Amino acid sequence: MSFDKKKILFRIRCLILFFMAALLASGITAFPLRWELEILCRWFGGETFFGERIPSLAAWLQFVREGIEYNAAHYPYYAYGTDWLAFAHIIIAISFLGPLRDPVRNIWTIHFGMIACVLILPLAFICGEIRQIPFGWRLVDCCFGVFGIIPLIMIHKWTKRLEK
Repeated sequence: MSFDKKKILFRIRCLILFFMAALLASGITAFPLRWELEILCRWFGGETFFGERIPSLAAWLQFVREGIEYNAAHYPYYAYGTDWLAFAHIIIAISFLGPLRDPVRNIWTIHFGMIACVLILPLAFICGEIRQIPFGWRLVDCCFGVFGIIPLIMIHKWTKRLEK
């Protein structure tokens, strides 16, 4: 293997590891929602610097926190849904072990990831509207797809170059 191919393979693997780490982080953070919301409400809620300047954010975080707390007290099985969300992120991250090992042979996984990133947008806008998620929050959710596809496009481009 030439030096150029080794360099491309190294870049591909670095970006795949970054993408996997991002998936794992976003998955694992779905487990401790109550604790995370407590922290967010302390940082951005009510009478904080941000809470006074962005009261709609403070109100939204408090509303979500109250819902999570209420469900935890009365319907704890609802949290099982976010457990499965976390599990899905972890499994999707694991699926990238194939292209980490052999990106050319496993380019389909990169295609899968790119499709998933694109599908985040209609999911956020359609389901977010149905679930009454504020528009700004839906834009934040869309960032996962928009920013997630960037390393995948680069990986795809470099994998095609490696294939030649």
